[in-house]
Amino acid sequence: MYTTIIFDIDGTLINTEQAVLGSLQKMLKHNYNRDMSQQDLAFVLGIPGAASLRQLGIEDVDHANKCWNDHMKEYYHTIHVYEGIQVLLTDLRKESITTGVVTSKTHQEFLDDFVPFGLVRELPYVICADDTKQHKPHPEPLLQFLEISGAQAEAAIYIGDTIYDYECARDAGVDFGLALWGCKQPNAIPAKHKFEHPKELLLFTDGRMTVVRTNHKSR
Repeated sequence: MYTTIIFDIDGTLINTEQAVLGSLQKMLKHNYNRDMSQQDLAFVLGIPGAASLRQLGIEDVDHANKCWNDHMKEYYHTIHVYEGIQVLLTDLRKESITTGVVTSKTHQEFLDDFVPFGLVRELPYVICADDTKQHKPHPEPLLQFLEISGAQAEAAIYIGDTIYDYECARDAGVDFGLALWGCKQPNAIPAKHKFEHPKELLLFTDGRMTVVRTNHKSR
């Protein structure tokens, strides 16, 4: 049984794909006169914005990231919490499971993009991109989470939707659960568990909750 469940945010707790890719696409066109398809930009999902911009060959990263975040506001109406997440988090809190997030968002992006959905009260431990020197897929963010929460790696699982999440968990010695509801390449990402719906993490027996450890075959 897992006593700690750690979540990624984008593609796991909330659907931000259209907002992230649409705003980046618009920023690149408006600020750099670069036309790129969202498919070609999909690699940015799951890594910090600054790292994404460097991979795109942009030198003025701070300015570009600010412009990107400004355009992101235009897409806030497209962001939503995945079905079943609120119920899952509430049930985990009731059963005294340690929860939190490890995200590639900066603290400001966390405040702007995630806090308004009201899920933070169920997620007391938070590691953002500016909390560590190294970022996903490096294990440092998850190791930092274990340190501040006092959780044990062998009793923890990280839920995410990208290969970066898997590699981070693997190298931190934490089990990985793939959130199929937000994952675009389920067959390309190894995982100890693959979940079709958030409710699959829970199993109630005699009034107690345990976390499902049943493997799902890749589709």
